Amino acid sequence: MSQKHITRRIVLTIAGITLLAGSTLAQSGERPEPRWFKGNTHTHTWWSDADTAPEVAVKWYKDHGYNFLVLSDHNIMADHEKWWFPNHKNPERQQILLQAVEIYVKTFGPDWVETRTREGRTEYRLKTLAEFRPLFEEAGKFLLIPGEELSDSCERKPIHVNGVNLKETIKPPGGKTVLETIQNNIDAVMEQRKRTGQPMIAHLNHPNFGWAVTVEDLMRLRGDRLFEVHNGHPMVHNYGDDERPAVERMWDIALARRLTDLNLGIMYGMASDDAHNYVNWEIKSANPGRGWVMVRSRYLTPQHIVDALERGDFYATTGVVLDDVRFADNTLELRIQARPGVSYKTQFIGTLKNFRDSRGSAAAPPDRSNPEIGKVLSEVSGTNPKYTLTGQEIYVRAKVISDAKHPNPFREGDVEVAWTQPVTPGS
Repeated sequence: MSQKHITRRIVLTIAGITLLAGSTLAQSGERPEPRWFKGNTHTHTWWSDADTAPEVAVKWYKDHGYNFLVLSDHNIMADHEKWWFPNHKNPERQQILLQAVEIYVKTFGPDWVETRTREGRTEYRLKTLAEFRPLFEEAGKFLLIPGEELSDSCERKPIHVNGVNLKETIKPPGGKTVLETIQNNIDAVMEQRKRTGQPMIAHLNHPNFGWAVTVEDLMRLRGDRLFEVHNGHPMVHNYGDDERPAVERMWDIALARRLTDLNLGIMYGMASDDAHNYVNWEIKSANPGRGWVMVRSRYLTPQHIVDALERGDFYATTGVVLDDVRFADNTLELRIQARPGVSYKTQFIGTLKNFRDSRGSAAAPPDRSNPEIGKVLSEVSGTNPKYTLTGQEIYVRAKVISDAKHPNPFREGDVEVAWTQPVTPGS
C-alpha cells in the first residue's frame, strides 16, 4: 500500500474516533467539567528558520505533556509542497542541521522520510500539517492548531504577530508607523476570521525584540487583547534594560491607560517559548519548554481553545501549576499545586484609581517610572492566596513566584513563575 493511502487511512481513522467521541457525548447529554489544557502558541520548524523537522518538534511537545500546539513559522503555513536541505554558512550551525537530519531519520524511519537528489545535494520533503497530524492527534489529549507568525517590519524594527487557527497564509501588510504596522497585521487576522467564519485570534509577540514596540504602541492596540508577557527566546529582552521597561512593566502601564483614558479594555498576557532549537540545549538557544499557557476549557478543539484565550480563561507560566483561579464576589483566589520542597509567594499587583496623583497631571500619559502603576498591593505566602478588591483598584492581577529554579531558563537564575489575567472590580 502506498504512503498516500496509508496516510489517508490514518486520517479517516482519527476522524472516526473523534466523531464517535462527539456522538457518545451528544447521546448521553453529558458535558465534561472544565479542565486545564497545556499549550504553546509560538513554535518554529524547518518550514522557516528552526533547526528541526516539524514532526520532531511536535513529538517533543506531546512527549512533555502538552495538550495543544500551534505551529507558527514565519510568513508560511505547512499546507503545500516544500523541499528543504541543510544549508548554513556557519559551520557550527550547519553541523547542528546535519544532526537534526539524523534525529529525524532515526526517529521516524526511512519509510517516512522522503528525499530527492538535486544538484548533488539531498533534499527532504517537508510533510504538510494534514499529513503528519494523524501521527500525533488524540481526541481530548493532543491537538495541533495551524498558525503563522506574521513577520513584518517598520523603520527597520521587527513586528511579529501570531495568527492562531488560521485557514490561509497571510501576507504581512506593512504600515507607515510601528503602531500602524502592528494594527494592520492584527486587522488582517480579524479580516480572515470574518471572511471565513473560522474562529481565530491574533497575539502580539515579544514587544521588546529589537526594541521594536513601545508601551505607547501596546496600549493603543485595537481588536487584540493578547500579547506575550514572557517569551523564551534569548534575544527578546523580557526584562528590558536601564532605559526601557520590562515587558511585564509595559503590561501594567498599558492596563492603567486602556482601562481609564483610552477605554480599550483588558489586555491578557501570554507565555511562549518561541522554540527554534531542539538539538543544542543551553541558555543561548531558543529551546522549547520555557513558557506556555494553561487554558481552561470543557473541550480540546481549536474553537474552544480560541474562545478561552479570547475571554482570558487561562494563565501564563514558566513552571508553576495552578489547580484553580477564581474571581467571585470581588475576590481573586488561587489554588497552587504544591511541589515537595518548593515555596510560593503570590504578589497581587494592580493600579489604583488615584495613580495620576503622583504625576501631577491627569492629561499626561503614565510615567514609566510612576510607582503607583503596577504596585504590589498584597503579598501572600502559601498555596491558597487570595485578594479582595476594595473598589479603588482599576485592575488586579496575580503573579506567583516559586523558589524552584527553572531547568532551562530564559536568563541564568530564573525561577518558575505564573501570571494570572487581570480582573476589574465588579467584573
